[in-house]
Amino acid sequence: MASLSLTSITPQPTGFSPRKNNYSYPSKLIPRKRHVFVTLATASPQTSSSITSEKPEIELEFVGPNPGSDGTYPVDKAKEISGEKLLRNIMSDNKIELYAAYGKVMNCGGGGSCGTCIVEILDGKDLLNERTNTELRYLKKKPESWRLACQTIVGNKENSGKVVVQRLPQWKNAYSLLNVAVFVIPGHFSASPLPNRFLVTSSPPFWNC
Repeated sequence: MASLSLTSITPQPTGFSPRKNNYSYPSKLIPRKRHVFVTLATASPQTSSSITSEKPEIELEFVGPNPGSDGTYPVDKAKEISGEKLLRNIMSDNKIELYAAYGKVMNCGGGGSCGTCIVEILDGKDLLNERTNTELRYLKKKPESWRLACQTIVGNKENSGKVVVQRLPQWKNAYSLLNVAVFVIPGHFSASPLPNRFLVTSSPPFWNC
């Protein structure tokens, strides 16, 4: 709190002389000082900081492609300010695996020219930007929930909420297929219960083409 001292001046006569019960005022007046104190309120730093609103944040969960020994899927978590980062950068900053073996070697570094940074949005699609032209080209025949991490902006600077991301959705589909396929000696044809499907393996099978 700050105090400010002001001075007001009130004219006062130098004297008077009675004349028929009336006062006779001289023409010259002498001012008399009177002090007035005014208190000014100033904003404290705490008040100023409380006025500034915090930026909205997006919570993210990244689900692994294959279950652990207990049958549950591993989940990594992160939190970022809405609308400031691409999904690829968030995963990189938090050391969350994005690429399959091929993508680790052949990815374009986020330039949108390889299509290897595929993820699936399980929840929170409305918190992300729409598919870009690059995604429409690379994911033309893929489910609409699939996105390219290098093209996906998390948030729009105003919204907040939670986004659940499936890492390597193509791997998850492959592992699911392995659970129903019947395999015999590696390096030989093996029948699959799915119609018109055959698997050729030279090592423990990994992918169904």
